[in-house]
Amino acid sequence: MGKIEWAMWANEQALASGLILLTGGIVGVAGQFRDWQFAAYAVAAGVFVCLLEYPRGKRNKGTSVERTGQYCFTVCVKSFGPLTRNYYVRAFLHAAICVPGAFILATVLGCVCLGIASLIYLAAAIRGEHWEPILPREESARKPVAESIKRPPQNPPPRPPAEIRRKRAEDLEGAAYVNPIPITE
Repeated sequence: MGKIEWAMWANEQALASGLILLTGGIVGVAGQFRDWQFAAYAVAAGVFVCLLEYPRGKRNKGTSVERTGQYCFTVCVKSFGPLTRNYYVRAFLHAAICVPGAFILATVLGCVCLGIASLIYLAAAIRGEHWEPILPREESARKPVAESIKRPPQNPPPRPPAEIRRKRAEDLEGAAYVNPIPITE
């Protein structure tokens, strides 16, 4: 069995919880709930969490797929250095951010989800994982495509075996493809 990369799960959970926190904050502010100031905080916290968690980290296996448009966010997150690379810092940051969201009903779900993401980040940090940015690959590193792959096949399938296809056209009898299965009517 393979080793679980907890940081990948924490990233997805934290991004979803940031969106939920943002949505709950908008509902709380628009509805003028009692203590709606906590909802306004949740809007700001949700935006911050989404900006922090939008760039995916590189997986250990190397099969990382970046999100659309994540490069500019990656540069911003990478510029903070060890504060954003260390998952202990992220775990405690998310735990601290989610506490004020528990005081108003509209943001409780986002708060709980962010707390779960904090626990998953803590598990990732204990296992020694850290955030590495996915940087764009150089296009020159790609292997050139062979000429035969660029051209489509000339004859439709089923194609005869290669040794039969290479026979000369001068010998029409020898060049003809013989069906090994006799056809009986």
